[in-house]
Amino acid sequence: MSFHTVVIVGNLGKDPEMRYTPSGQAVTSFSVAVNESFTNSNGERIKRTIWFRVSAWGKQAEICNQYLKKGRMVLVEGRVTADPNTGGPRVWSGQDGQPRASYEITAQTVRFLTPRGEGDTGAASVTDAGDMAVAPAEDDIPF
Repeated sequence: MSFHTVVIVGNLGKDPEMRYTPSGQAVTSFSVAVNESFTNSNGERIKRTIWFRVSAWGKQAEICNQYLKKGRMVLVEGRVTADPNTGGPRVWSGQDGQPRASYEITAQTVRFLTPRGEGDTGAASVTDAGDMAVAPAEDDIPF
């Protein structure tokens, strides 16, 4: 038996997009920017952004579409969805001809972390079962 879970915390790069499968199931997609910074061996401060493409399904998709907006902070727990052709991130060529890649995550839990008073009703958590639970308040997109 094998199992993997990934957890990311970042900000939405744009408003979520919801659609329905032919069978009527809701799916919402949104991009999350995760920023990191470190000092390299030369003492230079390096800042880097890694983009993740997240898909939420069912009732969770509807709630994410309703409450998430560009710039809001979220915690996403889920599993990595590999490109079936490569087994890794989805790879394509950008409009400038340069290679691009996106890391795809199928969400199991999405926590809304934007603090109260920033146009949000407060922090909340939505699992793929669709239940709500109160949680503590805490460029260019390549796709």
